[in-house]
Amino acid sequence: METVIDIRGLWTQFGDVVVHRDLDMRVERGEIVSLVGGSGSGKTTLLRQMLGLERPTRGHVKVFGVDVHGGDAESQDLRNRWGMLFQQGALFSALSTFENVALPLRELRTLPEDLIRAAALLKLEMVGLTPQDGLKMPADLSGGMIKRVALARALVLEPELLFLDEPTAGLDPDLSESFVSLIRTLHRELGLTVVMVTHDLDTLFALSTRIAVLADKRVIANAPPQEVLALDHPFIHEFFLGERGKRAMEVLHNKDVTHHGE
Repeated sequence: METVIDIRGLWTQFGDVVVHRDLDMRVERGEIVSLVGGSGSGKTTLLRQMLGLERPTRGHVKVFGVDVHGGDAESQDLRNRWGMLFQQGALFSALSTFENVALPLRELRTLPEDLIRAAALLKLEMVGLTPQDGLKMPADLSGGMIKRVALARALVLEPELLFLDEPTAGLDPDLSESFVSLIRTLHRELGLTVVMVTHDLDTLFALSTRIAVLADKRVIANAPPQEVLALDHPFIHEFFLGERGKRAMEVLHNKDVTHHGE
């Protein structure tokens, strides 16, 4: 199996505060890996390091075999191979929905306008939005629609790798479930590799092929959900095995039973 992300010996230090110490993590092609950890464990920092937005104190982060902090000429080509869905959507308020989705294509400065238009409309359709929705401004969109537009923009360059930061945060249960279903469908149809930061257990269990647990300044587990749950560690007990975790597991189990019974 091909390794898409390879993190070795990573240290992150801010002054005297060590956030990550000798952290190792790998993500293989086609997986959905969820990154979880307590407050202050450095989940967002690690995600930003994978994106090349922050530099670790030492160690390396390779994506598609390229060191993202190496400053080599192919770094822009590398960035075109991934998409990022920010927690709040991060849409440009002065641009219409359509223009937000088209923006990464325009920034390439190599594509004719008719191709940009066709590609942006196709991605809007892919996330369940219409050309009419493309005329709306971000201020006129619901929280669920903002997530969908942001997802369309993240996918418009046909990336192989998708980063999601709290993808269902702020959505009510029905919208959250439909968004999870959309991500699952796109993952399958587009052959994506997905790295997701989430604290929502329903989302976590519904999507993850593996869960990477950040605790004690490193990744203490990077395994399928059932294997992670079997580990004896205070954070895992607190995060997964409380009331919320039991409810999420029950829902997942019931869905599996229904699915296998069909």
